[in-house]
Amino acid sequence: MNEEKLNMDMRKFLKQFGVTSQQRIEYAIFKALQEGQLKGSETLAVKARLELPELGLVHEIDGQIALE
Repeated sequence: MNEEKLNMDMRKFLKQFGVTSQQRIEYAIFKALQEGQLKGSETLAVKARLELPELGLVHEIDGQIALE
């Protein structure tokens, strides 16, 4: 196993996940604000799930995103 390659691939994946997730969350929030679904003062529950099916790994984290 090449640990350096493993580390680089994991970092690449996590960076892509983080950037694209942030973009999608921001888009959903701005759209909901424009459509009147949100007032802009809410705190939203958020959940992320990471799966590595070949190894049976499931990792979930819960959090909150405050709009104000």
